[in-house]
Amino acid sequence: MQRIRLRYTKRGRLRFTSHRDFQRAFERALRRAEVPMAYSAGFTPHPKVSYANAAPTGTGSEAEYLEIQLAERRDPHQLRELLDESLPTGLDVIDSVEAHTSGLADRLQASVWEIRLDGVAAEEARRAVETFLAADEVLVERRTKNGMRTFDARAAVARLEAAGHEGDRPDGNACAILRLVVRHVTPAVRPDDVLSGLRATADLAPPVPAAVTRLAQGLLDEEAGAVTDPLAPDRDAATAAPITAAAQSAAKAPSGASPGAGEGTA
Repeated sequence: MQRIRLRYTKRGRLRFTSHRDFQRAFERALRRAEVPMAYSAGFTPHPKVSYANAAPTGTGSEAEYLEIQLAERRDPHQLRELLDESLPTGLDVIDSVEAHTSGLADRLQASVWEIRLDGVAAEEARRAVETFLAADEVLVERRTKNGMRTFDARAAVARLEAAGHEGDRPDGNACAILRLVVRHVTPAVRPDDVLSGLRATADLAPPVPAAVTRLAQGLLDEEAGAVTDPLAPDRDAATAAPITAAAQSAAKAPSGASPGAGEGTA
C-alpha cells in the first residue's frame, strides 16, 4: 500500500466549485488516469481518498491538500501529471509527494489568505486593521446548520496587514489588499468572519464583494506569523531514507570489510 499526498488549486471560475463537486471531479480524474486505487471494504467500496480542510465555496485557493492510497506503487511526479491532465483547468494538481510520515491534517494549523478589497483605499484599510488588532475581542455572528452562532474572530488571527495595489479595472482605481494569517480553530474563523469583524469594529464596508484566495496552509510559526509547507516533512523523510538504508547495510558488514572487499588485487 502506497500513500500519495497532493496539493491542488481552485482558480478562476472554479473557485465556486463546492467540495462535493470537487470530490466527483477528482474521482472521475482517478478513473481517467487509470490510477490503481485502494478501495474500502464493505458492500459499497469507495476509493481511499482523505480530504483535509477544504476552502469555503466561492474562495480561490493555491493550497488545498488530499491523500490517496494506492494498491500498486506509482511515481508521485508522473501521477501528478496524469491527474492534472485529467482535471479541468483551474483545478490544478501542482505538487505531490509519497507519504513517509503521519498526521497531514494535524500539520494544517493555519492558513494564509489574500483579501482584495476593490474600491477601498489602502489607508482606510490600514486604519481598520489597526482598530481590529487593538481589540481584545471581536464578536461576529454566522449562520450555521444549527442556527446563528456568535464567536470571537479576533483570537484566531495570528497576523493581519493591509497594503495598496493598483486595480485591474478599466478605471484604474487602486484597491486595498489584506494579508491574513488565521489559526484553524473550532469553530473555524473564515476570511468573511474577519471582514465582518472589520465592519463591526471600524465600519469598513467594501462597495463590492471581496475576492478571497488562500495562498498557503500548514504549520504555524507563531513568532514570525508565517506558515510552513506541510509536505516538507515527507520530502525530508524521503531524502533521509536512502542514507539510512546505506548506513544500515554498512553496519551489517563484517568487521574490517569495505564495499570493495572480496575484489582481487594485483
